[in-house]
Amino acid sequence: MLNILAISGSLRAASTNSALVAALARNAPPGCRVTVYDRLGRLPIFNPDDEGERTPLTASELIDAVTQADGVIVSCPEYAHGVPGGLKNALDWLVSRDAAVEKPAMLVHASPRSLFARAALAEIVRTMSFALCEDTLEIALLGKKPPEVETILAEPESRLAMHNALSAFADFIASR
Repeated sequence: MLNILAISGSLRAASTNSALVAALARNAPPGCRVTVYDRLGRLPIFNPDDEGERTPLTASELIDAVTQADGVIVSCPEYAHGVPGGLKNALDWLVSRDAAVEKPAMLVHASPRSLFARAALAEIVRTMSFALCEDTLEIALLGKKPPEVETILAEPESRLAMHNALSAFADFIASR
């Protein structure tokens, strides 16, 4: 069983990125378990002085979750042409750890317009030594209200796209 950790880079209650990672968890193919990391907003601001024995519990839990996962999926909104601070903060907690080194990662998108954040996030994860899967998933949810989002994510073509993306990611993980 492959264990995949899915992280939404948004803290919004009605986040389309969070809805997308939740839908990925519901549509995982056989042999894959997708667990959604939902404590992004509880992480303290990264401070290198708080590493080692001083690492806060919430940061240690994130580090352990990434370490134990076979792969990591990130769905990220774009704020001011960049990666949201909460997600960057979470990644900063992983920088000096082995958790990210050669860990398979895949980026998924809930907006076709988040091109700057996609490029920035890809650069960040490559710099951190994640093994970035070139396959991605995009389901256009931008500007949709929660009932519309759920309808789109439940459509057969969306479910198939999620299944295929997860299968491709599972193949990528297995090939490493």
